[in-house]
Amino acid sequence: MAPVDQTSYDHYLVARQAVSDGTSNRLTPTDDQKITLIIIGVYIAAILILWNLPFIKHVLAPFKLLTVGLHEFSHAIVGCFTCAKIESLEIDPHEGGVTRMRGGIPMCTLPAGYLGSSAIGAILILCGFDILASKIASIFLGVCLLFTLWWAKNWLTRGIGLLFIGLIVLLWFVANGVGLKYFVLFVGVMSCLYCLWDILDDLVFRKVHESDASKFSQMCCGGCMSSRVWGVIWFFISLIFLVAGILIGLAAFKDDAQTQRSQSDSFGPQ
Repeated sequence: MAPVDQTSYDHYLVARQAVSDGTSNRLTPTDDQKITLIIIGVYIAAILILWNLPFIKHVLAPFKLLTVGLHEFSHAIVGCFTCAKIESLEIDPHEGGVTRMRGGIPMCTLPAGYLGSSAIGAILILCGFDILASKIASIFLGVCLLFTLWWAKNWLTRGIGLLFIGLIVLLWFVANGVGLKYFVLFVGVMSCLYCLWDILDDLVFRKVHESDASKFSQMCCGGCMSSRVWGVIWFFISLIFLVAGILIGLAAFKDDAQTQRSQSDSFGPQ
């Protein structure tokens, strides 16, 4: 066995420690990021409190319908990527939805609703740590809504799309984009929470018949794994998306609020 070069080994330890310290520093929140984390916590608490309160819960109804739209959009866009023809996309008043398509690869399109909407939510959360990133994310969200409008076959779906496209345009000009930042952050948190709850409610606790998970189970392994098992797997994948969105946001956006405003001022119409 060749002798170990002590100097090289010491350099290796120093380098490894530097990488470890660098990673730790990237994930240590700045003062502005601490405020964003507090806002995320407030959003989560407010959503959970308002979720089932009589009358007051209707405040969340448009956002719930928006997340249903993102769920159906995720089915549709993955269908497009797998050569499906999208026939219609609908949201109903009871916070349900359906996407009708011909062709495509069901193994990809079936889990895309839950996993796609939770991934979109995570992207919005990480962008919510920065004003410029929030503006870019709002354009991405607007494009998703435009596609939803294109495929929409009922007026509720069209109305939700137009409502939030209009809100994005309005908030672009509020407080130099700060209003847009908190909107993007809220939609991201709402989408992730709604997706997590929907998976538990439909696939794990109640086990809704003819769900995406039950169809996926039959196609994937002939039912060798129940829809509940797939629901649990999708739940943890969605939870990982949520945590990853927060951690990436902490690591990527370290600028203070003033720097964020100056960087975003030159982006888009003022």
